[in-house]
Amino acid sequence: MVDRSKPKMLSIPARRAVRKLGQDIRDARRRRRLSTALVAERASISRTTLNKIESGEPGVSLGNYAAVLFALGLIDRLAELADVRHDPTGLALVDEQLPQRVRSSGPRQSVVSRQDG
Repeated sequence: MVDRSKPKMLSIPARRAVRKLGQDIRDARRRRRLSTALVAERASISRTTLNKIESGEPGVSLGNYAAVLFALGLIDRLAELADVRHDPTGLALVDEQLPQRVRSSGPRQSVVSRQDG
């Protein structure tokens, strides 16, 4: 059985990142001159949940963050967070596992070129 009574403790860098995301969402909303009531309505969440998001509270579900980002027109940025193209460590690890040589597994097939003329 899963204990849902207490949220897990986040590392300091993770807490900072969530707090910054909340601040950035709040700033994006303000730059667009949108009220909390309007963004909460568009995201189908309560104003309390939006306030928690903007405060960077880590217990808010990722789905709620996604709904707010969509309401602000920023949802594409969420899809890019862990994109392989932006993961130099992951790409380096995959490259390390590439074989030095590639051998064919079946019988050799000769390539016949035909010259027209």
